[in-house]
Amino acid sequence: MVIKTEAVQFKADQKLLDFIDRKFTKLNVFFDKITSVEVYLKLENSGQVKDKIVEALVNVPGDSIFVKDTSKTFEESIEKVGSSLKRQLVKYKEKKRA
Repeated sequence: MVIKTEAVQFKADQKLLDFIDRKFTKLNVFFDKITSVEVYLKLENSGQVKDKIVEALVNVPGDSIFVKDTSKTFEESIEKVGSSLKRQLVKYKEKKRA
């Protein structure tokens, strides 16, 4: 599984990149045929608050799963995206078995 991380209009630090790798590598437990994961990190400046947007595209054979989340920190967004992907991958795996 290849994990590609892209930070849009800013430079992500190594600590954040390592956190992303750890979280998305765990998805192999739920569905082992994942070919690649593309993670996009974005900043949204809306007034006083700077929201962090995380978008993840998981490619599986014959299909892809997309999840997007916005939070105050990247870590919180990554956690939410990870749990949502976990749920969707389990559902996808069950659907493929049937």
